[in-house]
Amino acid sequence: MRSRLFPITDDHIHFDPVNGRGVEAAKDFLHAGGTHMFLVSKPSWSFGIEPVCGNDYRKAFDETLRVAESIRETGLVVFPILGVHPAEITRLSERMPLSDAARVMKEGLDCAAEYVMDGRAVALKSGRPHYEVSPEIFAASNEVLVHALELAAGCRCALQIHAESGPCDDVVAMAESVGMNPGRVVKHYGSPDTPLHPSLVARHESVPLMAKERRPFTMESDFMDENSRPGAVTGPKSVPRITKKLFEAGEITDEDCYRIHGDTVEKVYGVKISL
Repeated sequence: MRSRLFPITDDHIHFDPVNGRGVEAAKDFLHAGGTHMFLVSKPSWSFGIEPVCGNDYRKAFDETLRVAESIRETGLVVFPILGVHPAEITRLSERMPLSDAARVMKEGLDCAAEYVMDGRAVALKSGRPHYEVSPEIFAASNEVLVHALELAAGCRCALQIHAESGPCDDVVAMAESVGMNPGRVVKHYGSPDTPLHPSLVARHESVPLMAKERRPFTMESDFMDENSRPGAVTGPKSVPRITKKLFEAGEITDEDCYRIHGDTVEKVYGVKISL
């Protein structure tokens, strides 16, 4: 049952009807009290795609939009986020020169930006590998990230980034150099010390304190919806369940909940959150 007091928004979630449970998993979110979600496109390999040009990512983007439409039929509000996963650079550079890998990723982001401009998606996704890579791959990844920041600035949309653990302080200057507001750069699986916008995994211990301090953040499950890894990273029920648990325990107020799941979401993404 949905909460009548406040919306409950998952800032980063995936649903995969081929490799996972798809709409049935989305119904778990709904029945646990979830109301809104940001459905993030999965990497190309999840769709059996081996990109050689940016247009090859369109299949992944179109499938994400198809899944979003199916989920909307349950009554949930779905905001698609499209982009190129930063780990793509490792796979691509195994079968083409690094410069070509970066080019293909940039072209894929160009395609994703078209979907944002025509209103089919609300934000972009990019980043850099969260695992150790060579200095050359790290530099090329930053080049791709700057391109994504530039596109987001041009589209006037938010950018979710998947990157290494920690604050990623250097991304602030990267964003500002291309006219992108760092407050609209969302650090997926973030931490309280980031100067970007933190999207905290639902079980993060800092949620009550950050709410009490009225610091801006959002909550996510990063549910991957893969049958091979059921429940990873956390299940689709986690954001509504944990929000309600904290609320019922008096650790966060209904005002906190509306700020986290409504007002902050609206400010970062430029979308409307209503029940």
